[in-house]
Amino acid sequence: MKLLLDTHTFIWWDREPDLIPPATLQLMRQARLLLSLASLWEMQIKTQLGKLNLNMPLADLVEHHQENGMALLAITLPHILALEQLPQHHRDPFDRLLVAQSCVESTAIVSRDEIFKSYDCQLIW
Repeated sequence: MKLLLDTHTFIWWDREPDLIPPATLQLMRQARLLLSLASLWEMQIKTQLGKLNLNMPLADLVEHHQENGMALLAITLPHILALEQLPQHHRDPFDRLLVAQSCVESTAIVSRDEIFKSYDCQLIW
């Protein structure tokens, strides 16, 4: 099973895993975890704006989790083209790209964000 982590899920998994439901954590431990480059882009922007403080530099954080089995999901042309098929339920470009990636890659999104229920994608929380 592959699971695509929403940005907040990745941050909580690293800093405050108690905020993630136990059943979801169990699934995450058993799955192949994916983190979109869109989430890294979002974290970099928020860090530069002072809206996000990480415990270590972003590059080190990503390297640490990659060493523990997490894979990075590149943004590809099929992901971008899939955006055209998505209804306009949500204007956040990072979330919309995660939905497109989830559809193209046939993977569930791990998020507490209810907006994902508006789309035809699998949501785990």
